Order: sequence, then C-alpha cells, then structure tokens
Amino acid sequence: MSSGSRNYGEFNQKIDYVFKVVLIGDSAVGKSQLLARFSRNEFSIDSKATIGVEFQTRTITIDQKTIKAQIWDTAGQERYRAVTSAYYRGAVGAMLVYDITKRQSFDHVARWLEELRGHADRNIVIMLIGNKSDLGSLRAVPMEDAKEFAQRENLFFMETSALEATNVESAFLTVLTEIYQITSKKTLVANGEPEAAANSNLLKGTQIVVSGEEPVGTKSTCCMSS
Repeated sequence: MSSGSRNYGEFNQKIDYVFKVVLIGDSAVGKSQLLARFSRNEFSIDSKATIGVEFQTRTITIDQKTIKAQIWDTAGQERYRAVTSAYYRGAVGAMLVYDITKRQSFDHVARWLEELRGHADRNIVIMLIGNKSDLGSLRAVPMEDAKEFAQRENLFFMETSALEATNVESAFLTVLTEIYQITSKKTLVANGEPEAAANSNLLKGTQIVVSGEEPVGTKSTCCMSS
C-alpha cells in the first residue's frame, strides 16, 4: 500500500474532516489515472495495472473547513476481490467508473453497484463516471444509457477524460461537497439545530477552495442526473 499527497504543507494543517472515497469498476477503465489526475495532476501513458490497493490524499477547503480526501484505488481484476470488506469499510463516497469505449465495462456497472451497496454505508455518495471521453469516435456506450442508469439508481453522473483532465476535478469536488453537506447536516441536527434550519444553512452557496486557491465554484445540481 502506498500513500501520497499533493500538499506537503498539510501536515501542519488542522484537518476538520477526513473523507474516504473509493474507486471501483473493471480493470483498465482508468481508475488509477483519475486518481493521479485529481491527487497530483498527473497522467501516465505507461500506467500499469494496479496490484492490490493504494491510496492518495488531497486536501481541499469547503466553507472554511479543511477536508482531507483519502481516495482509495484497487485492482479491478477478479482475483483481487478478496479485499472487498476492508476496502469499503468507512467509505463515504464512491466513484463507479466505466470506459465509454468498452460496453462490457458499462454492463458490469450494475454488479459493482450491488457489491458497493452490500458492503458500504447506505448513505454513501456515488458518482457514475464514464471515463475516456476524449475517445468519442470509439464510443460504445451512449451517454443517454448512462444517464438513464444513474437516474434510476439515484447516482451523480459525469463523463471524464483523465488524459485531458476534463471534468475530473468537477467529479471529485461534486462528491466531496455532497459528503460535506450530509456530514454538516448531521452535525447541525446533532447539536440541536432544527433540520429545516440545517437544510437552509447548507443551501447558501457552499464555497470550495482547492489547495488554498480562490473559490472554484458552488454546489449545484447541474451534474446530478435526477
């Protein structure tokens, strides 16, 4: 198992939340490339298949709260499925990835989702990702098929390109912001604040700051399929 971080100064930061997010899907759909792009803004043409499990971290700021995203990646091959229970334990978010040029990888999404829901918390935030959008001329999975599946299963949905860095940031930030809002709501309610007021506070335009930069956006439902 290996770990890494894009922000070396984070060791001196006060961390308000640690959110574990898992990457799942068939082998060779680009899970490791999505992780490398989000955590280190890197892409390797010669990337090899993941062996076992690894994770990377990245620290972001949402509503002046420092959040460490711990992104876990595992091999998609069947022989590594024994890591299942430990891999999903404690996960509050999941990126369910398929390759838009490989129909079989999309056909397996339902099985991955069933496994995820069988092992993870029932409130886990899930993003369906159609990766390799840069290979549109080789598309084997119509976007409408994925949208319909995501809507039926109440998932977020985006198409991404780890190669071109298209929507990778948006996909991870959408999931992390949704997790933050759910967690904040639980905290507010636990502290005795009425649920309606908690919801109201969370809808006031959540600011996201990545790695100490200026705010890059606000929470919206633009990317939710439902």
